[in-house]
Amino acid sequence: MATAAQALLHTHRHAAPDALTEALADSPNRRADELLAVLAEEEPSALCRAVDRWAEDPRPVRRAAAVTHGLRVAPYARDLGDRTLLRYAALAVLVRSADRALHGGALALLVRDPDSRGRHLARALERFAAGDPGFPPDALSDALTTHPEPVLDAFRTRLTQGTDPDDTFRALADATTPALARPVAALVRDAAALRPELTGCVAGYADRRLEYGPAARAVLRLLLTDLLDDGPRPLRSALAGVLAAPGTSASRPLRRGLLDTLLAQETDPGVLDAVLCAAARTTGPELRVLVHRTALLLVRTPEGAVRLDRTLAELVRRVPGLAAAVAGWLADAPHVWGPLVGPATRAVIDELTGAAVPV
Repeated sequence: MATAAQALLHTHRHAAPDALTEALADSPNRRADELLAVLAEEEPSALCRAVDRWAEDPRPVRRAAAVTHGLRVAPYARDLGDRTLLRYAALAVLVRSADRALHGGALALLVRDPDSRGRHLARALERFAAGDPGFPPDALSDALTTHPEPVLDAFRTRLTQGTDPDDTFRALADATTPALARPVAALVRDAAALRPELTGCVAGYADRRLEYGPAARAVLRLLLTDLLDDGPRPLRSALAGVLAAPGTSASRPLRRGLLDTLLAQETDPGVLDAVLCAAARTTGPELRVLVHRTALLLVRTPEGAVRLDRTLAELVRRVPGLAAAVAGWLADAPHVWGPLVGPATRAVIDELTGAAVPV
């Protein structure tokens, strides 16, 4: 019933849009909130009028709704009149000391608007840097372009304090332009050095973003190249795993190009080990090329050779078909693979394939 009602209300939304937004705000059903989110994109003027009304409402729940839905509709409020309504709504919330918990969201609305950004940016950045959960990081996307230095400083503080690192980094990276790629990379490097747990969100972002269009990947190349050059080892290891992963046909050329950049300068066995583990998930000729190239880099040092044998033994036991593949490489080119495949790996291949691997 809720789904049917949602569809009917959406279909007839033009009949009485203001009454509709009020009815949806009164409803506790999640379908009502979903429809308000749709209206933010499809009917921004109606929702901006609602936000303006709710900001002056004596009920705290309505003023909270004004901030929530104001932030939702702000990216779609391109009309000057709509932006003015949002600005007045944010100011109405901001002057109420009882609404202190909503002030972060109100300031986020004000810095989204270029007409009010300059007057409120310092206060907004202070609130954002302090980790206000009501201040979404993507609200600073445009301000990063117009006021890069103070905004980058605020992002640096927020990242090092531990507040919503995934959302914070994603918003920062998504708003990065070619001119900002280097300072953003330096910021991420510093934050990851202080908080190693950030490496996961950086690698996850890179993995998703590699699949985007050419324009997005151009900035990503600049950002990741700087991180691969002198980022902390855990971060380089996480990114190495992303770059050596198969990916899709759309992202593979850039993954391999950046992987070439990494392998041309990388000497840390731990990072090379991450490449080897990710390479084992590839197939066909690329599997052989990546494993061989990484193995050659690892055996340059005694520590690397030991790590190669240990990791490759684990991989041939765990990855279906890899034991047979390595056995085939040894049989086809013993002079090439013989010096690379250690005793532990040979023992596992022998155990799994039932055929002794020549030394």
